[in-house]
Amino acid sequence: MQIAMNTQLLSYYEAIEKASAEMLDAARAGNWDHVIKLEGACVLLISQLKNAAKGSQLSSEESQLKSRIMQRILVNDAEIRHLAEPWLDDLDQVLAGKPKTLH
Repeated sequence: MQIAMNTQLLSYYEAIEKASAEMLDAARAGNWDHVIKLEGACVLLISQLKNAAKGSQLSSEESQLKSRIMQRILVNDAEIRHLAEPWLDDLDQVLAGKPKTLH
């Protein structure tokens, strides 16, 4: 039962990684609506992962795989945030009622 549970846990991490890669692709394309949609999917996956992880222990190999997956997710997240900064700045300007200046 524990092996099946660990496989399920790792599949959640892999699904979150896949969604983060898709978010990065959408961010690179400037498709922020799709980024937001995928972010919602990630929130749901993370919630499911938290519930599934209660009382589970990963083996050393599984923990190493989880760490590699998490590192890739964090790299994707950092690049998404970097790509989002100009978009968020523009949004702040619009919300503040300031016209966008052209450079």
